Amino acid sequence: MTTQPQALLFDLDGTLVDTAPDLARATNALRAHHGLEPLPYPLIRAQVSNGGSALVALALGIDQAHQDHDVARQYLLDAYGEALAVESCLFPHLDRLLGSWEARDRPWGIVTNKPRAYAAPLVEALELTPGALLCADDLPQRKPAPEPLWAAAEQLAVPPEQCWYVGDHLRDMQAARAAGMVAVAVGYGYIEEGEDYREWPADLWFETCEALVEALLEPA
Repeated sequence: MTTQPQALLFDLDGTLVDTAPDLARATNALRAHHGLEPLPYPLIRAQVSNGGSALVALALGIDQAHQDHDVARQYLLDAYGEALAVESCLFPHLDRLLGSWEARDRPWGIVTNKPRAYAAPLVEALELTPGALLCADDLPQRKPAPEPLWAAAEQLAVPPEQCWYVGDHLRDMQAARAAGMVAVAVGYGYIEEGEDYREWPADLWFETCEALVEALLEPA
């Protein structure tokens, strides 16, 4: 086992919080607005980590170059913002992990490519209390750039090399590696069909939330 971390940093969607149900509802609201039938939930779930533009492309088949893309994306985001914590919840067992870490005053935080307008209300609604929350619009750089991870580590007053960054996307591993952190890949998140998370450039891989939590609850 790699040396236990002094701080934990998490990606948000698909790693710490299961936000797919609320994002799926917003995606299908966009389709309904255009007179289209709802898409199956598993199809939407696999695209959640790729952001709003990917969901628009999935819902309507238009990319960012299309003249209607920006309006469609805003419709989706508005629909999501009105109900962003209806079904969203921590993935199983992570409440036990965070409770244990907070009880011992061990620092943890969130680094996400989700805009703060949606990330902060979600974190508040779920009554999470990270020591750092870095969002897509907080810095000029976003993951896979390392700067947001460095900023979060600085806020937690922990050197990057003593942090684990946990994520469910290739860019999370790229960001962690670039930041000098231990890159931790999880297989329970929003991974597209045919993609093998064990092929990502990670240091550690955990198939389930329970396996991740048990590893981190071991005595430091």
